[in-house]
Amino acid sequence: MKTLNNKISCFFLLGLAFHLGFGCSEKEKEEIQSKEPNVDFVDQSFQAAKPLYSNLLKETSGNFTDYPHAINPDGTIKYLQIDEWTGGFWPGILWYMYEYTEDDQWKQAALEWTHSLESNQFNTSHHDIGFMMFCSYGNALRFEKKYEYDQILIESAKSLVKRYSPVVGSIQSWNKRKSKGDINTWEYPVIMDNMMNLELLFYATENTGDSSFYDVAIQHATQTMKNHIRDDFSTYHVVNYDSKNGDVLHQQTLQGFSDNSTWARGQAWGIYGFTTMYRATRDNQFLETAVGLADFFLDHPKLPEDMIPIWDFNVGEEGFIPDWDFDPAKFEEQPRDASAAAITASALLELSTYLDGEQKKKYFDAAEKMLKSLSSEAYLNAGDANPYFLLKHSTGNLPSGNEVDVPLIYADYYFLEALLRYKKMKDN
Repeated sequence: MKTLNNKISCFFLLGLAFHLGFGCSEKEKEEIQSKEPNVDFVDQSFQAAKPLYSNLLKETSGNFTDYPHAINPDGTIKYLQIDEWTGGFWPGILWYMYEYTEDDQWKQAALEWTHSLESNQFNTSHHDIGFMMFCSYGNALRFEKKYEYDQILIESAKSLVKRYSPVVGSIQSWNKRKSKGDINTWEYPVIMDNMMNLELLFYATENTGDSSFYDVAIQHATQTMKNHIRDDFSTYHVVNYDSKNGDVLHQQTLQGFSDNSTWARGQAWGIYGFTTMYRATRDNQFLETAVGLADFFLDHPKLPEDMIPIWDFNVGEEGFIPDWDFDPAKFEEQPRDASAAAITASALLELSTYLDGEQKKKYFDAAEKMLKSLSSEAYLNAGDANPYFLLKHSTGNLPSGNEVDVPLIYADYYFLEALLRYKKMKDN
């Protein structure tokens, strides 16, 4: 256990060190970015965020049951409830604002919104409790060392592992449901996004000494490497297992273009998740996986010049058949996903610190370029696109016609996280 605790302690020291509108055309985005002056894009982005998040705080004042998520087609705020997966991002954003500005107004708002999620520690209805609780209470602990916050996160980890099956070797993401197009029934679906919840389990082992949380995280990540990742390091979104024997029944998608395509945000979750796994374990298989996933993303011929991906790398390509009614004429150009870029940029910055030479430079430079693009007029909301969210041009679930080319709360969260990571790395 001593060796395990040493590994996890290293993981959390490193973890703490790292936590410090509507469509333009492709040509317009590239022209706008080329005209951007050489300014402090980190400060520029945080300054742009202040009035937007002040507006959002005013709009949500006293309402700690509706969590801001996106913008509806009519320009109103789209909210989700406490049991939905994105509730932790809004308090997390407020913590990042406090970290950058050191202004207590952001801290007080962050505390209020974090505390509103307390009952979620007992939520066992899906796998997203890591997103919900670690982005909120995990960030809170960096500034408020409270015993009750530790206990809430430990209880949250206990709730998460209740969805783990030793037969399958994975944490069940969603309950039994139909696949896209109602083609199959998913008895035990596991999605790539689930890699983002494993950090909560490492925290629980560090703070309880109970290695079972650690063991579940290792087993889940190992199964994900085996069954979600293809030979070329592209990824499946969903793997459905037989809960009785652990056999793989289906490898499909819900939010990507087709079952054999690569959904951009799914690839981003993988890069981030396996980078975190390496931080926690120092196991080279996880580092090699993170590198392979990152290289697929960065070296893909369809990644645009500004490094902000379209929502799926294989949209409309021959040999990729969707299980939904795809109309190629619906969009003059396929929508981008700024959220995938923000997640990837944050992950690449950390990943670069575990490598040397050209690899290190490749990932840092790529992250920097993504952040500069996201900080440009093409993607950064200066207040004219909407009154509340920072980044434009994210895509939530295009196959379902849901949240296409809109601001999304988690895009803002990972963008601010990446900016803070970048600033700390440059300052050091």
